[in-house]
Amino acid sequence: MKHIPIRLGPLALLLTVISICMAVLGILSFTTARADFSMAEKYASTVQERYALEKEGQDFLRQAGEALLTGKGLEGLAGTETDENGIVYKTLEYEEARLLVGIVQEGDKGLRIVEWRIQKDWEPEDNMGDLWDGEF
Repeated sequence: MKHIPIRLGPLALLLTVISICMAVLGILSFTTARADFSMAEKYASTVQERYALEKEGQDFLRQAGEALLTGKGLEGLAGTETDENGIVYKTLEYEEARLLVGIVQEGDKGLRIVEWRIQKDWEPEDNMGDLWDGEF
């Protein structure tokens, strides 16, 4: 019986290339998972801010409704401002976000929400690399 020799050179090269590819894919999947986790934490923080502001806004509406039922009116609410149109505004803050609520009395015991706006300050990054500023 004739014995055929096995060449280990091409096989070792193939296994090395496969090992390098698997290591690169593992590193890429790890960094992607970490970036996804970071984005999920930022989103969770934003949602928590929004829900806290929504709760405070609903508490303010409850206080305004109780003030109307007792006959005190909307002008007596703490921390509010009234504009020339009779709209009562209250600004609620939670960490970096703000909720602006505008209400107006409608009828004897009702109110209407004319503004409900959540705002968050945003500042662009100053250092964006070596980008062209549009001038020659």
